[in-house]
Amino acid sequence: MPKPLPADHVLRNRYRLRETIGHGGMGAIYLAEDERLTGRLCALKEIEHDPSLPAATTKQAREQFYREASVLARLDHPNLPKVSDFFSANARDYLVMDYVAGKDLRALMEEARAHNETLPVEQVLGWFGQLIDALKYMHSQDPPIVHRDIKPSNIKVTPIGVVKLVDFGLVKLLVPDEMTITVVQGRGTALYTPLEQYGADTGHTDARSDIYSLSATLYHLLTNSAPPEAKQRFLSPEALVPPRRLNPGIPASVEHALLWGMALHPDDRPANIEAFREALFRGEEIPVLQTKDLSWRSLSRDLQAWDGILFGAIGLLLLIAIYRALAP
Repeated sequence: MPKPLPADHVLRNRYRLRETIGHGGMGAIYLAEDERLTGRLCALKEIEHDPSLPAATTKQAREQFYREASVLARLDHPNLPKVSDFFSANARDYLVMDYVAGKDLRALMEEARAHNETLPVEQVLGWFGQLIDALKYMHSQDPPIVHRDIKPSNIKVTPIGVVKLVDFGLVKLLVPDEMTITVVQGRGTALYTPLEQYGADTGHTDARSDIYSLSATLYHLLTNSAPPEAKQRFLSPEALVPPRRLNPGIPASVEHALLWGMALHPDDRPANIEAFREALFRGEEIPVLQTKDLSWRSLSRDLQAWDGILFGAIGLLLLIAIYRALAP
């Protein structure tokens, strides 16, 4: 794990680091002061490239970072932090964006759980209305932008109630015939990651992947119960408990929208974020989803449609078989 830079370290002769506010396997997130604009606070997202990777892979990853950062810098939406700068220093790349004050939804959910409560349904849906606005804006860009790491800790609520979707570490531009370097950037957080995102990622993730993650996040917030991972559901479809069993206060239309959005196969989810909004807030009629026959015969018939998902799922099944064969 990369070691965070110390407080008072200055990057690019401009950004003086105050403290580390997040830290992970790819780098850190810092709270910094912009010394050119006195009093302006910003957040610096750091990405450190694995020195063991081939030089060509690192070069490709850095080119992708600059391509994606340049697009993010053009975004302007009230529910997205504004990206104001990006640069490299030594083996690390940095994305500079507005610092968003307030608590994230994971912290708010944990506070409610500590009092044996769930967050109010109306309040959560109000937050998600703002998130859907942000995703519609991202998905409508040219090329479309997919966040790919929607989760409670990446959603902040400001003191005045504005929701911000933060952390663009796994963002993907939907440019035809281009690949996201998942070996460098990872695949998101397992609880909220759709099955297709576990594959080789040769273009299979799209806006419907964000719909899955958004639905899984909403499920967690409304039930105080983490959703089962998609790969677990692939093996045991009954693992997903209908949310109204956990919280009867959830409207039936919201439950239907959640289950629609969390369908394992992308083709069984809403086609776009606006269709999901219609189902979530207006109770639009949702197609009745039949449980798919996940037998090997069925999977073989559907191989072309399931190719990206199967890459991850079949690998998982093989690992389980090998483990059982080798177990004493």
